[in-house]
Amino acid sequence: MQFIDRVEIEVEGGTGGDGLVAFRREKYVPAGGPAGGDGGHGGSVYLLATDNLQTLLDFRYAHRFRAEDGKRGGNNNCTGASGGDRTLEVPCGTVAYDLETGEIVGDLVEPGQKVCVAEGGKGGHGNRHYLSNRNRAPEIAQEGRPGRIRQLRLELKLLAEVGIIGLPNAGKSTLISVLSAARPKIADYPFTTLVPNLGVVRKPTGDGTVFADIPGLIAGAHEGLGLGHEFLRHIERTRVLLHLVDVTAENPLEDYRVIREELVAYDRGLPERPQIIALSKLDACDRTPEEIQDLSQALQPDSDYPVLQISAVAQQGLDELLNAVWELLDQREPEFV
Repeated sequence: MQFIDRVEIEVEGGTGGDGLVAFRREKYVPAGGPAGGDGGHGGSVYLLATDNLQTLLDFRYAHRFRAEDGKRGGNNNCTGASGGDRTLEVPCGTVAYDLETGEIVGDLVEPGQKVCVAEGGKGGHGNRHYLSNRNRAPEIAQEGRPGRIRQLRLELKLLAEVGIIGLPNAGKSTLISVLSAARPKIADYPFTTLVPNLGVVRKPTGDGTVFADIPGLIAGAHEGLGLGHEFLRHIERTRVLLHLVDVTAENPLEDYRVIREELVAYDRGLPERPQIIALSKLDACDRTPEEIQDLSQALQPDSDYPVLQISAVAQQGLDELLNAVWELLDQREPEFV
């Protein structure tokens, strides 16, 4: 399944039904007067959050969505039927932006959350509304009003509590595959992971916590280089960042600074997010224990927990890592940004 996390669509509310010009035609009621009914209101377009979807793929090829028009008014002051609403299901975590103004129309984070993005037009008045002392037989009625047309940009921000970040090949995909049932593509070349991967990790209490492996972060990611510009937004909602630093790299400290600078440049509260730093790939490291300790001490000021040393392949230090994650999550209340 393709992972589509940004689309542009057009939504349009239905047009209201026209009012009717009609008169009472009863045998024993002379000069019965106007009896034209109002037109029905046009249907509206809604977005509905559901946890059955993980991507915006449904909007990849269908870009225009319109609600049903209202029906024309009837005789005997009968109001026309209102048009049916159009409800578009989107994944939880979807944000809808108005393309013209840039404002947020809706931020859907909970299953069942619903927002109207295009209101239907009102139905027109029938001629009964125009009865007056001067005009006892009005032959005018109001046309239905058009529904609202809106251009929207839908962006999906994954609802993960823990975001795993780091340079390509830092071991993010391997870690999430060991901790959860996720099975991302893993290889020994950069940009193996082309889409965010989600995995559910069980707490000791039995509750599930969603971890997200965020791919493609490199220098300049916030400006669109690599894949990071597309996926940085997926860690905006995370409560804790897990930053993996590859100890087999030539300069691990510089690698860490590259990612840290990207978070600062992207901002949106990410630099202040609680962070756990873990030195990864310890099983393949040829550095001395003293060198690793020096790295830990150099990174410690930026970590909200003692810098950890792990190996996902050898499953070394993972219990301590998870305990650190649970501790920070307990300290930070859930919030959506």
